[in-house]
Amino acid sequence: MEDWAEIRRLHRAEGVSISEISRRLGIARNTVRRALVSDRPPRYERAPRRRLTDAVEPAVRALLAEYPRMPASVIAQRIGWTHSSSILRDRISQIRPEYAGVDPVDRVTYEPGQVAQCDLWFPEPKIPVGWGQTRTLPVLVMTVAFSRFTTATMIPSRQGGDILAGMWQLISQVGRVPRTLVWDRESAIGGSGRVSGPAAAFAGTLATRIRLAPPRDPEFKGMVERTNRFLETSFLPGRTVTSPIDFNAQLESWLAQANTRRVRATGTRPVDL
Repeated sequence: MEDWAEIRRLHRAEGVSISEISRRLGIARNTVRRALVSDRPPRYERAPRRRLTDAVEPAVRALLAEYPRMPASVIAQRIGWTHSSSILRDRISQIRPEYAGVDPVDRVTYEPGQVAQCDLWFPEPKIPVGWGQTRTLPVLVMTVAFSRFTTATMIPSRQGGDILAGMWQLISQVGRVPRTLVWDRESAIGGSGRVSGPAAAFAGTLATRIRLAPPRDPEFKGMVERTNRFLETSFLPGRTVTSPIDFNAQLESWLAQANTRRVRATGTRPVDL
């Protein structure tokens, strides 16, 4: 599942060649070709494919836990790596964010279409849902990192199907698929520390990827966290809501105006980028 999604992202979103994908992932070119022509993930799970780096990964992780920024070349020396340096370097680049997070520069510099940050916001007021019942329902929020353009919608639950359907709705409103969707370790998306099967299938279908925030790095998706606070203080106060449909209608109208405000960090309006 993970290979299928990553193959499609690398080829369709990043323009990486079949031969280079084969080299990076350590799989046959025919496997890459089959993934590219298939419009859905594999129906069955194969036994986990062993990587050349599997034997040394515990040692690599031990070093990263103590020295998160240690260069890959130094790690290779410490563990006595004798194979291709690029194979080890690629694997280290995949797992380093679990220990080092991201550099401050990465948090403030984005390219168009590069990243959208996603989160669930739980507004305090309970929403009438019919038959005299009220519930606290999650709001799925997505902020495009380059423009700060924000979309959001109230969803029925934090179950995977509701979240993925909401993500598709928000991406459709943006009109473009970001190359990376950043999430925290929301249980239906990556609660185990790995992207869930349904979420990986969703990302692979759209030729994007889901990147999970590493532990102990609350600023990894700080942009959408600030959006949540903005909604809490600017959209919510004094508002009367009669149903989830009414909430979303009011939110959509409010966001249409909010996305026309000038953002200090970019010097322009989100709707113009």
